[in-house]
Amino acid sequence: MSDPTNRNTDHWPGATHGMPAPPGWHPGQETGWTQPATPSPADWAPRPDQPAPKKPSKWVPLLVAIALVGTIVVGSVTAISLSNGSNGGATPSGSTTGATDAGIVDVTTFGRQIDSPPNQLFPEGAGTGMVLTSNGEVLTNNHVVQGAWKISVKVPGGSSYTATVVGVDPAHDVALIQLQDASNLETITPGDSTSVSVGDHVSGIGNALGKGGTPAVATGSVTGLNRSITANDPNGSSERLTGMIQTNAHIQPGDSGGALVGTDGQVVGMITAGSDTQTASASATSVGFAIPISTALDVVDQIHAGGGGTVLMGERGYLGVGVEPLDPTTAAQLGLSSGALVTGLQPDGPAAQAGMTTPAVITAVDGKPVNSPESLGPLLHSHTPGQSAQVTWVDQSGSHTATVQLIAGPAV
Repeated sequence: MSDPTNRNTDHWPGATHGMPAPPGWHPGQETGWTQPATPSPADWAPRPDQPAPKKPSKWVPLLVAIALVGTIVVGSVTAISLSNGSNGGATPSGSTTGATDAGIVDVTTFGRQIDSPPNQLFPEGAGTGMVLTSNGEVLTNNHVVQGAWKISVKVPGGSSYTATVVGVDPAHDVALIQLQDASNLETITPGDSTSVSVGDHVSGIGNALGKGGTPAVATGSVTGLNRSITANDPNGSSERLTGMIQTNAHIQPGDSGGALVGTDGQVVGMITAGSDTQTASASATSVGFAIPISTALDVVDQIHAGGGGTVLMGERGYLGVGVEPLDPTTAAQLGLSSGALVTGLQPDGPAAQAGMTTPAVITAVDGKPVNSPESLGPLLHSHTPGQSAQVTWVDQSGSHTATVQLIAGPAV
């Protein structure tokens, strides 16, 4: 992990992770933040007595670069949590739209430094959600909430709610969250995504650029069906999403988890990715992708049924470590060729209590090899808080194996 005192204070630190600065931030305030009781962008405040939050690469949400595969060449696309840009999707000539923002909500996530107390949270990312039930079940992308220690959801023109994760399906990039003490909320109207055709006029609705408030609407048309994209995070891990709806609506960072709506006002897809070249100039071609709403709702049904397949339910097991790819120097020193390099430990967390120190390299969980940081997560996430896991690691004093009791951590 880098020393936060060496950061460039002329820039908001979240910019390197695709996140815009919170309202009121200005250069020189890169010193840390406090978490209000009910988080909202207006309440974010700098704290000169706290260090800037560290951002271990494997704890941040899936702010990924996504390359389009197949016969279409568009450069690259990104999972659209946040970046800079402007809204300006063009409306096709003669098109009409029944776009409505009913049931569209802002999702703000908060992270925390590995060695900080639980109440020291910082704004981490922003996205969009779609309300499925009046009591606050909200559909969004897994990459919107991934790695979050706290999730806040705001209904435009209404209240803010704390949300908990009901279940996620990382393989399909779908998450279902539940707002606490919510009632009488407007909901979306799902449509029939199987009836979508190339050329259909659609609108993308979401929390574009994380600005909050009234959802932004970008109009366009469907330009492709059943597309496959491969998502790669900055550390080289990837996931493949298939069956995607492609659109030329000007999808922007922050729209992730938002609605792709047909002319009848019904939701046909959940916005997931957009071209990272679309904000290069006003004339740049927009390319966006959405998960068909039928696919997303099938995952919701699996979650309601208690999981199975690639669905993970509720809180997942947490070891209390920050990990990075194994560097050649450490690998040579320890005689290893693979593993997850531990660069941070939560005080009194399971790993620290088991005697793990930094630097160390985790090589196995429950006897199954850990070849990289990407392979560590699924092995831990197969456990729930309170369950035990056998962890093997190597440091300069040799190899160690300990049985630890996992605790609750951030969202998967």
